[in-house]
Amino acid sequence: AQAPEGREARVLRARRVPRGRGITAARLRAVGVASARGTWLAWSVPVPHLRVARVNAGVSAAHRTMLNEAHSAEAGAALKTANRTYTCGDLRMANVGEQVTLSGWVQTARDMNHFAFVDVRDRYGITQVIFPKDGADEAGLKRYEASNKLGREFVIKVTGKVVERSNKNKNRPTGDIEVVADSLEVLSSSLTPPFKIEDETDAQEDTRMRYRYLDIRRNPIKEALLLRNRVTRVVRNYLGDREFVEVETPVLIKSTPEGARDFVVPSRMNPGQFYALPQSPQTFKQLLMVAGLDRYFQIVKCFRDEELRADRQPEFTQIDCEMSFVAQEDILNLFEGLIRYVFKEVIGHEFPPFQRMEFSEAMDRFGIDKPDLRFDMELVDITGCAKGRDFKIFDEAEIVVAMCCKGIADWSTKKIKELEKRATGQEVGASALVWVKYNKDGTFDCSAKKFFGDEQCKAWVEAANKKPGGCEPGDVLLILAGPKLKTQESMGKFRHLMGTDLGLRSQGFKALWVVNFPMLEWDEDEERYVAKHHPFTSPWSEDIEMMTSLDKKDPKLADVRANAYDMVINGVEVGGGSIRIHSRDLQEKVFEVLGFTKEEALKQFGFLMGAFEYGAPPHGGLAFGLDRLCTILGGKTTIRDYIAFPKNNMGRDTMIDTPSGITDAQLEELSIGVVLKDKAPAAAAGGSGGYPEQK
Repeated sequence: AQAPEGREARVLRARRVPRGRGITAARLRAVGVASARGTWLAWSVPVPHLRVARVNAGVSAAHRTMLNEAHSAEAGAALKTANRTYTCGDLRMANVGEQVTLSGWVQTARDMNHFAFVDVRDRYGITQVIFPKDGADEAGLKRYEASNKLGREFVIKVTGKVVERSNKNKNRPTGDIEVVADSLEVLSSSLTPPFKIEDETDAQEDTRMRYRYLDIRRNPIKEALLLRNRVTRVVRNYLGDREFVEVETPVLIKSTPEGARDFVVPSRMNPGQFYALPQSPQTFKQLLMVAGLDRYFQIVKCFRDEELRADRQPEFTQIDCEMSFVAQEDILNLFEGLIRYVFKEVIGHEFPPFQRMEFSEAMDRFGIDKPDLRFDMELVDITGCAKGRDFKIFDEAEIVVAMCCKGIADWSTKKIKELEKRATGQEVGASALVWVKYNKDGTFDCSAKKFFGDEQCKAWVEAANKKPGGCEPGDVLLILAGPKLKTQESMGKFRHLMGTDLGLRSQGFKALWVVNFPMLEWDEDEERYVAKHHPFTSPWSEDIEMMTSLDKKDPKLADVRANAYDMVINGVEVGGGSIRIHSRDLQEKVFEVLGFTKEEALKQFGFLMGAFEYGAPPHGGLAFGLDRLCTILGGKTTIRDYIAFPKNNMGRDTMIDTPSGITDAQLEELSIGVVLKDKAPAAAAGGSGGYPEQK
């Protein structure tokens, strides 16, 4: 859009637009842009909250300064309200002499006898306000006395003059100035908060969750939510520029037996029948491809009734995407571009091209399908040189694998033995651990030295030296044995735990794609093969005949490959997806392999297979876990920090005290009854849910 003649044009780097629709070179030169690299647009009106993008080398320094100053002024003007002229993070030396109005919360109030200081805080920062006593008139003395009655978290409105501070605070953006108050108004008083509203607080997590609205006032949580906001805005811009359509899909859907447990919702209008909350919009996004929308995305709430931990919540958010007429490579390239763009825009990190790794390679090298590539400690297969010594654990094992931990041979034997408990505990799940200390003097100490001498230990070290990082004096080999897949998985978990303990997982970013997962995995409880991802994932065409010709319990079914892929960053699966089945015939064959009868498949998924009869395009997609992605970007360990109102590890929201019972009248209206197998957790103490009674 060209700026009208005679008006100053604010030039910003635009999202990609067709050539010929940007600003002419002459107009760019007129506002200080020496050369146009790419396509530019101009706005002749203020654009509130628009972050000025990085300006390329063709823009003069003077113009760059003008852009930033213009943006700052526009953003400040947009935040001006009836109760403030500036935010508490705005004021600088350039504002000295101005009469301003600030509103916010009292962070601290200090009486210095001759004057009082009050730090006023809002989302944008903190400004120091001074209430003089010496030399003050009657009104000034009243303001001074009133400032001494202010408590933590009172909401106040202050008007005064900006002055330069004599004792500047270099740790605060507003630390060069202060405001001398001319008026003080208490907009809202506050009880004494149950914990300090500071970066480092004295509260336990349970207390913080119960008073989450206070916890959000703290910078770490506030910044986490603001980071999440930046991520979603960047994602929408990137996908919108590539013709993705944002479509909302239903929240009340049909329950299906596959996957995690559903959250179910009774239907009053259909007694005895239930909706389910979606674990993902999987079938709906496929139907949108059949409908011809070509490219879909949605930032969507999903629900799974599963055991919780630091990176799981019963309700979580996905960046859900689907595309038509694509192959695997198209999806990997486009969404690798998305994540590289997000990291660059949000935290300034630039990724190199992502590595591609086959699932089988990931398991053989790292024992896990989401390896952390920031450190070595690769698995070493020592099966061939570990058997034949009458050591039953090794001799009866399908595989024996070792892992080298660098520099821990000087740990005490007691500390090394504690690793045995950890390896056989719930986190790793191994049946036993054998360890070998390679001492700095070249000698060996082995937990199974009755069976293995120096010669065997040297052979294991030689095998480890063929891997990155090797095994040197001062290192320790940790060894597990058993069935191949289970042993690899246990060592993969152990590798991540040891990497964390040794401080190898705290810095930097490493990303990769893990591709071509098994289509099926054996379920011990149900004694059948189930879908490793979901039943709509397409097998590779070369493996379809093998999949359909084998017996449903044939172990070779584990070799059928899915056209599936996961994106992994720092050992965390941040996204995953697949090329989908788009043929009714193939979908029915997959259901049959999974043990569905034709009637069961038709009852559960007849709507999708029916849609395939009306011309379904080849399609595929993936979904990113927004909460996990934000956790990696922000360098935290729990997704709860990036969710405004999370649940605890029991799936409870202690702030609003839910889940909770409902009345008999509601139950009767829904035509359902409740039979308790276990006693429900007690509600919060007190008639008001444990919160202060109203005074």
